[in-house]
Amino acid sequence: MEAQEFKSDQYVRFCPGCGDHAITMALQKAMAQVGVPTHQVAVISGIGCSSRMPHYINTYGFNTIHGRGAAIATGVKTSHPELSVWQMTGDGDCLAIGGNHFIHSLRRNVDLNICLFNNRIYGLTKGQYSPTSPRGFVSKSSPYGTVERPFIPAELVLGARGTFFARTLDVDMPTTVHCMVEAHQHKGASVVECLVNCVIFNNGTHSWLADRDTRADRSIILEHGKPMIFGKDRNRGLVLDGWNLKAVTIGQDGVSADDILVHDATIADPTLHLKLALMGQPTEAGIQPDDLPIALGVIRNVTEQTYDEAVNRQIEEVRKAAKVHTFDQLTSTLEQWEI
Repeated sequence: MEAQEFKSDQYVRFCPGCGDHAITMALQKAMAQVGVPTHQVAVISGIGCSSRMPHYINTYGFNTIHGRGAAIATGVKTSHPELSVWQMTGDGDCLAIGGNHFIHSLRRNVDLNICLFNNRIYGLTKGQYSPTSPRGFVSKSSPYGTVERPFIPAELVLGARGTFFARTLDVDMPTTVHCMVEAHQHKGASVVECLVNCVIFNNGTHSWLADRDTRADRSIILEHGKPMIFGKDRNRGLVLDGWNLKAVTIGQDGVSADDILVHDATIADPTLHLKLALMGQPTEAGIQPDDLPIALGVIRNVTEQTYDEAVNRQIEEVRKAAKVHTFDQLTSTLEQWEI
């Protein structure tokens, strides 16, 4: 299939330069790679810039109300398990008003592909701080700087016993497409955090990472089964220093390539996955991350029973054991009278 088949005839109304354009293109490319026919795909969203996506993807879709995308997507997948269901959401829609629905869709492990657009601002409602805005961030709703600690989406996902988490950047198309394809292939709740730029209300929010000249030194693209190596010269890597991760330079201080950790996205214990996901997170406005790079790519990918499979299996078991199989049979067992 071609990406063009997943492009709708609607005018894309994201602002020029918005990172959501790149994520839209990546999603269309990923869907084409996956190869599921357009009539077997449903794109569900809540409210926000990212939640316009059902209009721009040539599949079935539902633009729901604020924060309720996960609830509707759960209903779609449970009632039609044959569909490939994608949920488009933002840091406000997903982590504020929709936070409760989000964590329970992860806890239940509903087979959804969740793309969480994180620009650390409320863009559609014109520039209020969001649950991921760093402490000290000045916005229309925090003119003197927010005093709140932000959510780190990965921490929330793993805390809710999520089985799949990936992170990508709007200017890195290959990694974004790869993460979305992996998310679709995963059976269970898949979360892809998409770091996107809001050119109008929070321009440059990820500039420390998106800059082409420094990105290789400030990020690491994790690949299952491969050493955790990064850097412009591919000479830096991650090792364990006691209970903590440490960035080292291969060839210095007796460090060899054999000392570098190998990424295993499939281990059930989330401890190391959480440490990887928390690296390089700026939680204060204007504060650059520490020496550790931010992790991109698929960080966690483990197998667990899915909610939709379990529910439909239970329904079939109850049907087989039931003595009543139709509505007419049910009414015939009840007390009846004529008037």
